[in-house]
Amino acid sequence: MSILKIEQLVKRFGNFNALDGIDLTVNAGEIYGFIGPNGAGKSTTIRILLGILKATEGSASIFGLDVWKDAVAIHKRISYVPGDVNLWPNLTGGEVIDLFMKLRGNSNMTKRNQLLEQFSLDPSKKCRAYSKGNRQKVALVAAFASDADLFILDEPTSGLDPLMERVFQECVLAAKNEGKSVLLSSHILSEVERLCDRVGIIRQGKMIETGTLHDLRHLTRTHLFIETKQPIPSFEHVGGVHIVETNGNRLSIEVDTNQLDEVIKLASSFGVIKLKSSPPTLEDLFMRHYEQSSPGGELS
Repeated sequence: MSILKIEQLVKRFGNFNALDGIDLTVNAGEIYGFIGPNGAGKSTTIRILLGILKATEGSASIFGLDVWKDAVAIHKRISYVPGDVNLWPNLTGGEVIDLFMKLRGNSNMTKRNQLLEQFSLDPSKKCRAYSKGNRQKVALVAAFASDADLFILDEPTSGLDPLMERVFQECVLAAKNEGKSVLLSSHILSEVERLCDRVGIIRQGKMIETGTLHDLRHLTRTHLFIETKQPIPSFEHVGGVHIVETNGNRLSIEVDTNQLDEVIKLASSFGVIKLKSSPPTLEDLFMRHYEQSSPGGELS
């Protein structure tokens, strides 16, 4: 069952198409990774979902409700964390968290206190004294302390150290285990790869790929390190082989997944001593897409 559904969404600012007919679906109990570079359209999409911007064309709904017309009803069941949190400078972090909890009619103080401990946040400090990372923690504690059905997270770990990123990941997985849904926009590809059930890649306002990591990996290459008894000739003539580096009996190559069988058979004829395979990562997929779709093969 879909919790969030976007169909042919268009957003224009004057003559500029920020979004050009995107489709996106987040299902119940699913973590969906929404990735792309700055200016690709991620934040514009999220602002439309939050009812801050009105779409030019197309439709967007959450819980079957229109995101523009029914924004108030939708906000009762969602939690949102932006990438740059602004807080009331004269309130303490604890007061801000309590304010958000009261606005939602939530009084689960046990969960609140547990999250404060997990994120190592001192709730007694004034918000003006917080670093960017601690402001981010306030928003994350307030979000995960709520009983939301959908979490919309836009670069939520911006400013957090690696230890706190792990705590965040644990909170996201815990929400999923409770049957909640998550839309995660992130630049940290390893984070998306670890957490997300499905991924959508947006570029210049268009969705260029979407699917599970298993679905998308056929588009990437596997890295092979091969050591053989006999010197290895060049593999450059073999279809689907890229970035070949040879050093005597050692070979380092990138192979299209559908060509792995042929490459391994050829290598075995020279007496394989060592074979190490590194599966393609989400970053490999992401970078390959941008190499292919940028003019002159350059990244943009």
